[in-house]
Amino acid sequence: MEDSTVSFSQLAARSKHFARRLLTIGENRLELLLVEVQEERERHLRAILLAFGVAAFGLLAGLTLTAAIVIWLWTWSPVAVLLILTALYAAAGTCLWRRLTGLLRDWQTLSASLDQLRKDRTCLEKILT
Repeated sequence: MEDSTVSFSQLAARSKHFARRLLTIGENRLELLLVEVQEERERHLRAILLAFGVAAFGLLAGLTLTAAIVIWLWTWSPVAVLLILTALYAAAGTCLWRRLTGLLRDWQTLSASLDQLRKDRTCLEKILT
């Protein structure tokens, strides 16, 4: 009877130790996730603000360059100048669209947290088997 009590108390102690360790790991991973979410949010906000600035000043530069080219070549052929500029802008827009879709396709959010959770899962599988 004494042996079963000792083994039960050892089992209970090890279970508590395992539960504490598991909770600590979970807490650490949750903190990592929250830090990554905050960093991603700040990075996205900064990228959006920079993109708006680039778009605004790029639009202004494009408009003034277009006006200067049209005025400069107006005597040659106004329609041809406008068509050439339209084709150039369409090509640039298509190139940027392709780069944006490629970027969005390869985007990985919270990759460090997911990698760490995969490592934790494999480690737990090794411990439990």
